[in-house]
Amino acid sequence: MKRILVIGYSQSGQLYEIVGNFLKPFKDVEIEQVRIDTAKPFPFPWTSEVFFDTMPESVLEEPVDLAPYTLQFNRYDLVIFAYQPWYLSPSIPATSILKDPQFLAVLKNTPVVTIIGARNMWLNAQESVVEYIEGAGGNIVGNVPLIDRHQNLISALSILHWMLTGRKERKWGILPYPGVSEKDINEVEIFGEKVFQAFQKNNYGGLQDAILAEKKIDIHPTILLIEMRAKGLFLAWAKLIKRKGTTEKKRSFWVSMYKYYLLVALFIVSPIILTIYNVLIRPFSGKRIQKKKEHFLYLGINRT
Repeated sequence: MKRILVIGYSQSGQLYEIVGNFLKPFKDVEIEQVRIDTAKPFPFPWTSEVFFDTMPESVLEEPVDLAPYTLQFNRYDLVIFAYQPWYLSPSIPATSILKDPQFLAVLKNTPVVTIIGARNMWLNAQESVVEYIEGAGGNIVGNVPLIDRHQNLISALSILHWMLTGRKERKWGILPYPGVSEKDINEVEIFGEKVFQAFQKNNYGGLQDAILAEKKIDIHPTILLIEMRAKGLFLAWAKLIKRKGTTEKKRSFWVSMYKYYLLVALFIVSPIILTIYNVLIRPFSGKRIQKKKEHFLYLGINRT
């Protein structure tokens, strides 16, 4: 009987719900599900201090010790890796899995499907994930990113409320529910069916095309712009904090500076830049935008 390894980390539990629905079409298949955690668990809900203090190590992709876990086999016919981005990078638990020798050992010559649960930015994180998987000899055959589809600033406010309170509710009774919508979570089974069909045939050619043909996955041009500009800024801040934060007090100071910078950039500077972009640049950049979108939608996937 063919074997599938489903492995990943979810802090809030939303990603596990997504994965559960994704796997519904898989019948008469031996599925090994492994939920990873770190040796020192990240809190949920977050405290504000820990939330912002996690940025440097997330962006620099520094792993931490994982809680012990076991893989039943040393070879699988398909690996499904589920993760979420933190600060435009794989979350620290995800990075820790991707740098763990036990997991890397089962990837060689193995098809891999990635499932992402994100606010709305996953492009840079997926580039890193693809690099790790390919570096271990794995073959990316499909990617299913699910995001919060609301406008960027509204999404940021609702997600912060959820992350800092643990309550997945409509803030002030006005904002939409945070995170991936229940509709998208329920309908992810459609993508699971596409992967299952390819798995049965042992032929993953055209799988990503079939996933995208459902017209449920796209990249908004403004999100594309933000991701292309923000990654470098995050890297600069991460290196600065690591360099300057040689004591707990100094690190706390520089993390606070970063926090205020991020809030100003997100809620004041970003809307101005995006308005200029949408009016003066985006209307004349259609071909370039489409090319970049295709690059990210097919990251690591051999389309021939």
